[in-house]
Amino acid sequence: MGKSQPEVQSRWIRLIAEQGESGETVGAFCRDRGLTTSQFYTWRKRLGGSVAERFLEVQVAKAARQAPLQRGAIAVRLGEGCCVLVEPGFDADHLRAVVAALETRG
Repeated sequence: MGKSQPEVQSRWIRLIAEQGESGETVGAFCRDRGLTTSQFYTWRKRLGGSVAERFLEVQVAKAARQAPLQRGAIAVRLGEGCCVLVEPGFDADHLRAVVAALETRG
């Protein structure tokens, strides 16, 4: 007998929250747990995004120290001197959200 819809939904709520708190990319998280990224994104959209995404506060530091770049990393330079370091294996949706937040700050 299969799981009921509430059980399945509850499982995905836990998985989405776990991924948000893990710091892993969606791809790495899903790979480690035998999930497909399409399943993950479908459920995240269906459930309205992760709790972490809804309540994540971004703070921009005035002067940050330069972190060493990992091989293959790129630096995305935005207006007002903002710079986002993007390392291989990044989550494109997460990067879009960070860039949008930085561009709309006043």
